[in-house]
Amino acid sequence: MIQDVAARLAEICGAAHVRDAGPADEVAAAAPRWVAAPGTASATAEVLRLCADRDLTLIPRGSGSKLDWWTPPSQVDIVLDTSRLVGVWHRPPGSRTVRVGAGTPLHTAQQAVGRAGWRMPLDPPSASATVGGIVATDETGPLSHRHGPPCRHVTGVDYVDAAGRLVRAASETDDAGDELPHLLCGSQGALAVLVAATVRLQPVPADRRWVRRTVHTPLEVRDLVGELTVDGLHPVAVELDLPAHAARTVRPSQVPPGGQLAVLFEGEPGLNRQRAGRAAALLGGDAVDTARPPVWWRRYPFTASDIALRLDVPAAHLHAAIYAVRDAVGAPIGVRGSVGTGLVHAVLPGSTPPERVAETLATVRAVLLARSGSCVVLTAPAEVRQAVDIWGHRPGLPRLLELKQRFDPQHRLAPGRFTDGS
Repeated sequence: MIQDVAARLAEICGAAHVRDAGPADEVAAAAPRWVAAPGTASATAEVLRLCADRDLTLIPRGSGSKLDWWTPPSQVDIVLDTSRLVGVWHRPPGSRTVRVGAGTPLHTAQQAVGRAGWRMPLDPPSASATVGGIVATDETGPLSHRHGPPCRHVTGVDYVDAAGRLVRAASETDDAGDELPHLLCGSQGALAVLVAATVRLQPVPADRRWVRRTVHTPLEVRDLVGELTVDGLHPVAVELDLPAHAARTVRPSQVPPGGQLAVLFEGEPGLNRQRAGRAAALLGGDAVDTARPPVWWRRYPFTASDIALRLDVPAAHLHAAIYAVRDAVGAPIGVRGSVGTGLVHAVLPGSTPPERVAETLATVRAVLLARSGSCVVLTAPAEVRQAVDIWGHRPGLPRLLELKQRFDPQHRLAPGRFTDGS
């Protein structure tokens, strides 16, 4: 059967685009058997029909930048590589949308639409991210402060369901009252395989200005962000980089190392410079107005060997969440992210014992639960993943399981990506 599956994949995708999987193809330590890269949507549908016929499991992969995030799949036979599902197709004039192949790198798509003076309001920190990967994970970046997450800008999707049917869905609701494009956003490939997405466009801003200021504590950051809100400056993004060393105790004669708060403004040059100047004066301290982003802008603070936590809490309570992690760990931690929306990433050393991580999660989640927040383990060493609850309390889990049963009743697509192993 194994040789037969490999031969059939080669017929569908071409022999040059099918191979045995290797260690680099593992998905959070789960080892697949094959990697297949179909070149068209119809070929993708054939691969899915093969999986249905042979009871094989499959997980889609774009650039792989987020493939090790969250819960590992319980099993994976085929990694479906979307790198050949590329293309940028402009919609009719006046529609302000663009259709993009799922495997198209975001930077490639942005260059294509940028030549006509447009951009997609997507800017995730994953440098190699594909459009399909961004939609499948709903990966946000600094622009989400003003424009919201990627899902808000997806108006249509082309996908292949678990039975191998190719579907093109627009924003209209289906018979169950759901908008299919939004259901697939953030589904981690567990409901269907995305082959293309239609995304809203907006004009490229004429001017961009960053205001940067040194900060030292989460409480100070909360107060400064509050000042920006009260003054009605309407920044496009408000980001924080607070490295672990920023909380280091120093002598009175020393200058504290600190972190950095960065605020982005976009618009017509004259008015934009006025807003940036007002913000710099309002923030005080060493605030400076510049045309260049800080070096850490749109970059995650963690590496593959770290333990990365995603904190998501109403912005007014974010300082409490950061302090809770620091107190639970008993040492300074690095934090970076969108403080204006309350979504940041905290970093623990990968050498932290699993039981200590579990204790930290329990403490932090207790603090966040009372503040309508959450703490999720994005990535961690295998021994930590096995010892802790990756997701914590998930009020939306029943809905996720309902959708899983509706779209993939045999659990062939990315099985195990949801909390209960579904």
